[in-house]
Amino acid sequence: MKDISDNIKKVMIIFLLCFIGLISYITYFEFIVAPKIVSSQYNQRLWDKRNEVLRGTIYDRNMKALAKSTRIDKGSQKRQYVEGPAFAHALGYLDVKYGITGLEKKYDKELISTNVKDTLADFIKSKGKNGEKCGNNLKTTLDYNLQKKAYELLGDNRGAVVALNPKTGEILAMVSKPSFDPNYLNENWKNINENKERPLLNRATSGLYPPGSTFKTITAVSALENVSGIMDKRINDTGVLEFNSKESLKNYNGEALGDIGFEEAFIHSSNVYFGNLGIEIGNPKLKETAEKFYFNKNIPADGVTIENSRFPTLKSYEKGNIAQSAIGQGTVLTTPMEMALVASTIANDGIMMKPCLVKEVQSSKGEVLQTIKPEPIQQVTTNGNAKIIKDFMRKVVEEGTGTAAAVENINVCGKTGTADHSDEGSGALPHSWFIGFAPYEDPQIALAVIIEDGGQGGIAAANVASGIFRTALIK
Repeated sequence: MKDISDNIKKVMIIFLLCFIGLISYITYFEFIVAPKIVSSQYNQRLWDKRNEVLRGTIYDRNMKALAKSTRIDKGSQKRQYVEGPAFAHALGYLDVKYGITGLEKKYDKELISTNVKDTLADFIKSKGKNGEKCGNNLKTTLDYNLQKKAYELLGDNRGAVVALNPKTGEILAMVSKPSFDPNYLNENWKNINENKERPLLNRATSGLYPPGSTFKTITAVSALENVSGIMDKRINDTGVLEFNSKESLKNYNGEALGDIGFEEAFIHSSNVYFGNLGIEIGNPKLKETAEKFYFNKNIPADGVTIENSRFPTLKSYEKGNIAQSAIGQGTVLTTPMEMALVASTIANDGIMMKPCLVKEVQSSKGEVLQTIKPEPIQQVTTNGNAKIIKDFMRKVVEEGTGTAAAVENINVCGKTGTADHSDEGSGALPHSWFIGFAPYEDPQIALAVIIEDGGQGGIAAANVASGIFRTALIK
């Protein structure tokens, strides 16, 4: 009897384990797998549902249409991207064969929703011409003129521009080059997809680059927070900071700046001073400051997905690597969006705002259904520290490395960057960076510009920034 009882227990345990396994699988499928299947670009039912409703229009901040749909027949419609390549990475694309990306994907549910309620009046209101069911519209934060200008100014260069309202986090422009025309995906897909310059990559949010000297903005904040008497700290800059017989860090062209202090080192972008400063701050504290600016973290955002920027963990004896990280080299990598947020945070008294790409969701008749309100992410540094860096950045454009970003009658603030990289071998030209904001007295726009292989001194990027500032601020 005991053997039978033991066998029954064993069988029951096996049944119990199988039951638990089955329930676990059903739960996993229901909550993890099923939603992915439903939202998959290959789900034909979802495409059928999309085609039941005429997809809503996407507008810029001044209600200029950027993407709109027209009905072809009962089962299909054509999506038109009004400005083609200039807005491709900001809006994404929608295609039955190639899927859905970008803002089109983020707000897909809203764009195919008619917002129909139970009353006859609401049902009638959801209808467009010829009784067509029309989806909701999006009013984005993008400025049509600014986006077009940024696209034009980048010319034939590879690179990106991000422009934000520092007070609200609204994305005013987001350009990536090379681009593609989402109106002709089917005709050009093979060339687009196989192009070694990767036109499908949104360099503004997903391109990872060494930030070069633009990172000195973060190092300077860290110094204010962690180095006692930093405003009075002076060194003799001989043009070279040596760590051992094989390792050293040099200023651009080996320029020796002599007896300089904190402010002068920032204005004239001394690698020697800031490399030395990075060692004094130490990797743990510098990394802590970088992470306050959301390096190594997911950046909260609405309408865009931002690749994590990276700052390394280093041992105390890695003097050369620590110094390199303090000037934005070594293994430091960042996106243009991240560096635009750094500039925006300084402009906004140390408060980082959540970047957003949509202002309103509207019905097909123009009624406001949802407003996306400005939202702070966090106070990254104090108002006082931000004010000091703000003053430094103003002098960078007035008398330092960023004079190419100047605009007549506007006090522009900025920081240039020359970022060495080895993507194309040792002979590759450095990337050209500029981050900044304007006007100094009441910042309305903050931006980041990168031009891949743009050359020394950040001049190429600063020239682009000047044109964007001029377009945004001179009416």
